[in-house]
This record gives sequence, C-alpha cells and structure tokens, in this order.
Amino acid sequence: MQYDVIVIGSGPGGYVAAIRCAQLGLKTAIVEKYNTLGGTCLNVGCIPSKALLDSSEHYHNAAHAFTDHGIQLKDLKFDFGRMIKRKQEVVDANTSGITYLMKKNKIEVHTGVGSFKDKNTIKVTKADGTVAEITATNVIIATGSKPSSLPFLKIDKKRIITSTEALTLSEVPKHLVLIGGGVIGLELGSVYARLGAKVSVIEYMDGIIPTMDKALGKELQKVLTKLGMDFYLGHKVTGAAVKGKEVTVTFDTPKGEKGELKGDYCLVAVGRVAYTDGLGLENIGITVEERGRKIPVNEHLETSVKGVYAIGDVITGAMLAHKAEDEGTLVAEQLAGQKPHINYNLIPGVVYTWPEVASVGQTEEQLKAAGVAYKTGQFPFKASGRARASGDLDGFVKVLADAATDEILGVHMIGPRAADMIAEGVIAMEFRASAEDVTRASHAHPTYTEAMREACLAATDKRPIHI
Repeated sequence: MQYDVIVIGSGPGGYVAAIRCAQLGLKTAIVEKYNTLGGTCLNVGCIPSKALLDSSEHYHNAAHAFTDHGIQLKDLKFDFGRMIKRKQEVVDANTSGITYLMKKNKIEVHTGVGSFKDKNTIKVTKADGTVAEITATNVIIATGSKPSSLPFLKIDKKRIITSTEALTLSEVPKHLVLIGGGVIGLELGSVYARLGAKVSVIEYMDGIIPTMDKALGKELQKVLTKLGMDFYLGHKVTGAAVKGKEVTVTFDTPKGEKGELKGDYCLVAVGRVAYTDGLGLENIGITVEERGRKIPVNEHLETSVKGVYAIGDVITGAMLAHKAEDEGTLVAEQLAGQKPHINYNLIPGVVYTWPEVASVGQTEEQLKAAGVAYKTGQFPFKASGRARASGDLDGFVKVLADAATDEILGVHMIGPRAADMIAEGVIAMEFRASAEDVTRASHAHPTYTEAMREACLAATDKRPIHI
C-alpha cells in the first residue's frame, strides 16, 4: 500500500500530524502497536492522571473546604475503585474519539509494531507475528517516550512502580515514597496525599520542579507541605529493596549521611526516555544520541535521512504533548509546501497540582545568567477578589519584562486555573506585547486573570491597584 505519509505512533504528536496531513490532501496512514490510539498521553499519562487529580480534589475539598461554604456532609468517604473505573471511562472516551477522527479524515490505521525496512518502506509486525509492508514518500516518527529509572533500581511494577502502574493501583498507599520532585511525581503524589496517603518526596536537586522558576517551586512546596507531603531535598537515592509488602528506599543526605524511608509503595518518577527501540533506525542509517536515545533532526524536524522526520518526545526539547502537537502540525504543513514556525521559547509548561503551576518564557534565573536587564511584577492571589470568593488564596502571578523596552520575557504563575491562564501570557509574548499592553486590555471582574493584569501593572511602573 502506497501513501504520501506514514506516521509511526498515535500519541498527540502522531495523531495530530496524521490529521493535519490528511486535511492538506495527503494520503496518510498511521501505525500504532497498541490496540487503542492516543499513545502515552491519552492512555497512561496526561488524561488519566488529570481524571484522578480531579476526583481526588473533589474529595479533598468535600473533606476540608466545604464547611467554609456552609456545606455540611456526614460520614464522608470515597470509593477508590470507582475513581479508577471513572478514570478508565475518561480514557476510553478520549481514545475512541481519536478512532473517530481517523475515520473522519480517511486515515488508514495499521495495528502493529512499525519498523523501517528502508526509508520508504515500513514493516508492520502484528501481535500474531504476521508482517505487512506499507510504503510512503515521507515518514514521521512519533513514538514518544517511556518512564526512565535509575540504573541500580529494579522496577517490579508491584511495589516499586512507575507512573503507569500508579494509575491503576487497587488501593491507596499507606506511605508512598516518591523518588523525583518533578511534574509527574508531584501530580500523582498529590492525588494520593489528598486521599490520605503519607507521601515522602526524595529529590536530588535542592528544590522541586527544578526546571521552572525557583519561586514557583518554593511556593508549591509550601502548599504541598500543608497537604501533608514531606520533602527530602538534595538527597541522593542509593537503592530500594522490597520485602513482602514493604519497600525500603536508601539515600545519602546533603551532609553525606546514610538514611532510609520505608513505605508500602515506591513511585519512581525520574523522567522519561525516548522510545526508539525496535524502529529499525539502523536500517536507514540513523544513530540516536547516546543519552536519552533522542533522534537528531534539523530545524525542519527532518532527520539525516531525507523524507524521514521525527517529532515529540523522541527529539530534543521538553517532553510535552502540546509541543508534539505543534511539531506534528509543522511537519504536515511543510510537506504541503507551507512555511509554519514554532517558537520553542513560548511552549508553556504546566503542573496540574492544586493550585496549578504554569510557566512560559524565560525564568528569572535564566535572565540573570544571560545578563539581561529585567524588571519584575508580582501579584498574590490572596489579593484577588475572585480567588477570595472561591477560597483559592495560595500562589501568585509573576511577570518578567525587559527593563528598557517593557517587552514581556517570562510569565510564571501558581494559583487557581493557572493551566488555563498561562495562555494569556503565551499570546502576549507571541505578539511581543509589553507589560503595559496587557494592562491596557480590559479584564473581566471578578476573574482570576485579573492577577495577570495586576502583575503587569506591578512590572510596568509599580502601580498595581489591589495591593
């Protein structure tokens, strides 16, 4: 079967690339090794974790916040099995939606493991061992990533688990020892902390969410500590052993002393690694980078082999679903003769704890390191009328602007609905708005987004209205 484009992998990058190719008139096929489409994000990542985050937040609010609103509940309890079942229902609805979109756009789906025979021929090995071959003028690799681990630590998927297993536990842990203070670990840790688990976070760096602005990590740690989570920062994990239903995690403290934590589950959340196994890249002369197994590409996301492209988690850059989507769209539009662009500085990052954390552009640490003269404006949610009404008083919005031109260089926020509000910062920076430009735009009252305007007022000439 001959196509214009074959996409290997059906995650957000892959299925968006396929849809955009089809919209632009290219005959398109997609190859997926699993029986459901959607990749990690829809099946064992973004979507199921958000379902559990929402369910656990509802319970936590009912247990701790409803009385403030005059709502009295008696004998409150949760059904964890139902939470897990609902999570799967959400996943099934989303993955079936992708199947519908493939049919709607006349994209042919081939189920099986895709690998290169040559640069234009893809072998599809089905579960029963049979092999089919399909060919195309262009191939887009969108195979995503998988959880990584520590070389000395064995994942048994029962007591020492990854994020995948953490989404399908049959019980709430009594004590969850979490290795890694990044996005994935903190999101899942907060789910179980809300449901009553003791959660201990061991992080090698001196702060959580270390790739984001340091002020965000400090504030998030304060909030999660109030939730009951414990943090062991600057600690180096040295091992983990399972005995019966108990896991013992050993570590070195910042002072070089030995320590250990015992729990019934250990969640290893130390990042992800590109999934390039079994692709047959050696058959077409592509060598992956040794660290992280990333596929090298040029500015057009084309590999060293003409007509073969790679997007998403298998190439350098942030491992984010929306980055992969943008890259899939870019490749599709290039193949159709268009000239799209991606500004990688403006790919937002989000942590879906509560309060949510979101960031775009340069951090304060990056601006200092680059010697850029900048000014800062910050506005706390405790001064927001809308946040006061909803009881979401933790967090702030911080805007960094060029000291001379007032152009916004970075927006960093932690607070209610920050994941949605960061879009205002992205749009403003996409059009190179100044902080003053944002202050001149009317913001509905009362809304959380007024905090963005107030932070810009603070950055422009130190004149926020409400503090």
